[in-house]
Amino acid sequence: MSTWTQLTPSIYHRLAFGSAYGLTDVGLVRQSNEDNFLIDPELRIVAVADGMGGHDGGEVAAHLALDSLRASLRSADPFRCALPAHGTMLDPDATWQDEHMCAVLAVHQAVDHANDEVYGANLRNGHGEGAGMGTTLSGFWQWMPDGPLAIFHVGDSRIYRYRAGELAILTRDQTLYQQALEAGVCDDLPPRNLLLQAIGPTAAVAPDVKVCEVKRGDLYLLCSDGLYGNTPHGAIAAVLERASAQSLDACCEELVALAKSHGSRDNITAVLALADGY
Repeated sequence: MSTWTQLTPSIYHRLAFGSAYGLTDVGLVRQSNEDNFLIDPELRIVAVADGMGGHDGGEVAAHLALDSLRASLRSADPFRCALPAHGTMLDPDATWQDEHMCAVLAVHQAVDHANDEVYGANLRNGHGEGAGMGTTLSGFWQWMPDGPLAIFHVGDSRIYRYRAGELAILTRDQTLYQQALEAGVCDDLPPRNLLLQAIGPTAAVAPDVKVCEVKRGDLYLLCSDGLYGNTPHGAIAAVLERASAQSLDACCEELVALAKSHGSRDNITAVLALADGY
């Protein structure tokens, strides 16, 4: 069964490489929840979207982006791809072609499609370039069973990987704050929530896309900034360390409670995917 939006707390989803579970919470301050997530075991897609634009804005953007992404990847052939500018098929025997090139191109096109859909909705609602609703979009697609993950990322939702006792961030926050940190700025840092790009407000978007190998026992956390924003890295790692001793739903509930205990003022979403099928 393919399912997206807020999942019933008792339902797990089996993926080709293991199991996944997600939980989204309105949080302590907001009146509505603009976060959403996707777990599609048939297509092996897991993604989160943190909408912006208020009720009936951010909620719609997150919903539309996830639905459009899934529709695009459902029709994609990750082993056969065409360059849009020429409409000709790439030579599968070309020595210069990366083995993952078609899958990566399909992900780029799926994210472009999601952006086109949300941007088009903004135009129909009378919003010009840079205005209207938007959303982050971060996730992965395992285009073949037991294969690697194509990780895609726009905005400041995050993908973490817990492996062999180490918690790594697989995405880079696309924010002015992160940009300032990387430039060596120490004083007068911009607010953390100012995005460099998002799905929807502009006609074009440039997602970060990369391919990552999977190892048995890997635990992936996809989350909105409402989870990690005020929560120490080590505290998140401590929860994931206990994942082997408790269910994924209990871990998601603990992560949401952890974010609240550290004063999160945003919607909170946590999706866990465990690679236990290798």
